[in-house]
Amino acid sequence: MASLTTNPDSFRDLLRSDTPFLDVRAELEFAAGTLPGSFNIPILNNDERHQVGTCYKQQGQAQAIELGHQLVSGDTKQQRIARWCQFAKDNPNAHLYCWRGGMRSNLTQQWMQQAGVDIPLIEGGYKALRRVLLDEIEATTHSPMIIIGGKTGTAKTPLINELATGIDLEGFAHHRGSSFGRRVEEPPCQVNFENRLAIELLKKRHAFNHHPLCFEDESRMIGPISLPHNLWLAMCETPIAVVEMSLEFRVQRILQEYVVEMEQEHLAVDTEQGYQNYRQHLLASLYRIRKRLGSERYQQLEKVMSGALDQQQSSGDVSAHEAWIETLLVDYYDPMYEHQLQNKQSRIQFSGDYQQVAAWVSTQQYTD
Repeated sequence: MASLTTNPDSFRDLLRSDTPFLDVRAELEFAAGTLPGSFNIPILNNDERHQVGTCYKQQGQAQAIELGHQLVSGDTKQQRIARWCQFAKDNPNAHLYCWRGGMRSNLTQQWMQQAGVDIPLIEGGYKALRRVLLDEIEATTHSPMIIIGGKTGTAKTPLINELATGIDLEGFAHHRGSSFGRRVEEPPCQVNFENRLAIELLKKRHAFNHHPLCFEDESRMIGPISLPHNLWLAMCETPIAVVEMSLEFRVQRILQEYVVEMEQEHLAVDTEQGYQNYRQHLLASLYRIRKRLGSERYQQLEKVMSGALDQQQSSGDVSAHEAWIETLLVDYYDPMYEHQLQNKQSRIQFSGDYQQVAAWVSTQQYTD
């Protein structure tokens, strides 16, 4: 029976359509980088792969292959085949890969065929798919873009998500991009961030031809995640639309995101310790910028924040948080952003409130 192989000409279609992938690499390989929609059922688990690798170095390829077959035999082999076949039956359009489309995925495909289940194999494996995604990020650097700028609390991220061509970098990074931006959910590894970003770029560039992609005005680092260098350089030369909202709006926006929603996130993860974890999260966020605030101002804000947290815990009233939020915006974040924006004046093409910027962006098109 001929083996089914999917070549690189089809990769972009597979990635755009959220194809499920059966990833037969070892768990450590999977954890270091994978694709959305992939499911890890290794042909060699971490320990087995280590044993085979050691054998290969000491005794050569033939002995390593023989050891691999010994380790994956009998009930172990049948159990893995059963799990692969069940995955393929549950996901009729699934495709199979290992690292480079070599022996591991070919053996998996062969054993599944013998069990009566066909599954296409990705030519070149995960490495080939990864290359396509990196190429997509690079291609995006040559595409028209718009940067959504504005002071802290102007709802830039919700606006990005409202726009049809918006790319939520902070969402992919699981970080809001500031000292207070850490989320309860751990950020992805760098590779997974890039993979998910690239797939989103692939979808948006395909679906919204002739419309510029929209990104939030970000620094190179979003928490622990680094934006791809060439993409960030392109963003630094891109036209900017600035969102302008009142201070009152911004205080309430920060209050909702960083107080109300953050407490809810912590409580959803741990109902018993959630509030204490949330409290520590806010206080630690303020502590991280203490040097830039200066000792006296930091101590004043820490006292106000602690009092607001006490009030929130005792009564559920979050209004006392408004004081430290407004002080941080006016005395810390606003001057910093105004200074940065001075260096970007030549790139500003539009400014207005949330709805005005959204409407302006929707009119922007380009021709080939």
